[in-house]
Amino acid sequence: MRRVPGTDKLGLNIAALMGLIGGNSGYGLRVLEVLDEEQVKLAEYYMDKNILKISPVDTEKKVYIEVILKGHTNIVKVIIREKHDKFVYISKNNEVLLNEEAVIQEACLTTEEENLLEKMSIKELIQEVENIESEDIKFLIDGIAMNKKIADYALEKKIGIGVGYGIKQSIEDGLLGDDLINSAMMLTAAADARMSGIKMPVMSSNGSGNHGITAILPIVAYNNKFPQSEEKLAKALAISHLITAYIKNYTGRLSAVCGCGVAASTGASAAITWLMGGSYKQIEGSIENMIANLSGMICDGAKSGCALKLASSASAAVQSSIIAKYNCIVPPLNGIVGNNVEESIRNLGKVSSQGMIITDETIINIMDDMNKVI
Repeated sequence: MRRVPGTDKLGLNIAALMGLIGGNSGYGLRVLEVLDEEQVKLAEYYMDKNILKISPVDTEKKVYIEVILKGHTNIVKVIIREKHDKFVYISKNNEVLLNEEAVIQEACLTTEEENLLEKMSIKELIQEVENIESEDIKFLIDGIAMNKKIADYALEKKIGIGVGYGIKQSIEDGLLGDDLINSAMMLTAAADARMSGIKMPVMSSNGSGNHGITAILPIVAYNNKFPQSEEKLAKALAISHLITAYIKNYTGRLSAVCGCGVAASTGASAAITWLMGGSYKQIEGSIENMIANLSGMICDGAKSGCALKLASSASAAVQSSIIAKYNCIVPPLNGIVGNNVEESIRNLGKVSSQGMIITDETIINIMDDMNKVI
């Protein structure tokens, strides 16, 4: 489980109590950012009192959070669905203040929202990025400085597991070479210090900080070795983020497969192949290689151990790009790799959304058992 920033405690209980005692909703998903030391201590005190009860909900929804808060004279119920900051139901003392549940259900039954990504091929997506005005995506460059800053911080001293720090020490001692793959592993794993409670921001991708780290930092590693213009960097980042979104469109916002491994690192791999001057076929090939490689990586929650998965994902991303550049590509109809890259991504989505339902339930039950003993 993830170490919550500002405390040594782990798990959902301390996160919920910190939000209750000192969380500021004005900060959105950074709700815990402004807690002071006294508020954290108070949250830890109430955690030891076991005043909370947290348990999984029996639902097929990937994002569903239901909170019931009882006081001496009041009771409040809140439901979040689809996105981590999307409130669909709020009531106080049985008076309904917000109810979008019925609207959502009716919309699902009567209309199917047009999804532009499903209508595009990977080649068309990349062509759109190539033709875009660089000024329109210049803001993506900010993600390089932001995500590299936390990586550099964690490379100076061991934080959490210290995966990036350990790779850096290994390079300095000559156990590993100072090459592109190891550099990508080092930077990407180090930035995951946020999972060990470091209070530093990162640029996210598709709503996930770890996705943002994985989608951006392998590209930074490539740029460090082979400097690019700001325009090319911005377009490479756009390709990485968009292909991450393209894959997440099929695998789902949350699933039993690691989104960093199957989506964000694949976006980074395609972007690096593009920076190398790869053809559309080679870019598609890097994606095929990634699907053949990391499609079975499970997600067992956000925690410090994710740094190891980020390291593996970054390594695979660079490896897939390099071999695709030399036309070493997994052939069609190879495992879940289909006749073309779009079919391969759809197949990956089926594995994630249909094939791993039991895996997802099992992981949640295991984590729930651990949460009870924290």
